[in-house]
Amino acid sequence: MNERIRQLADKAGLKYHNWITNESNINDGDFKYPRLEDYEKFAELIVKECMRMCEVAQVGYLTHGLEKEASGAFSVKQYIEEYLGVDE
Repeated sequence: MNERIRQLADKAGLKYHNWITNESNINDGDFKYPRLEDYEKFAELIVKECMRMCEVAQVGYLTHGLEKEASGAFSVKQYIEEYLGVDE
């Protein structure tokens, strides 16, 4: 699992165990079945991370005088926000 995805899963309260590497964020007696709210929070965090990356790209493009590309990054962020219904 990608480290950033793992961090977002932790932040959302999702518990995981990788049976191949035996890596886990579950302490003894700490396991709980994920709730719908945990998955919703995880999805929301991923969407917000994507929107944040669009902002990073926009700033980078503007810094290099690439107005058209910056506008595209801004548009993508707006589409993500509108389509997935996540507010910043």
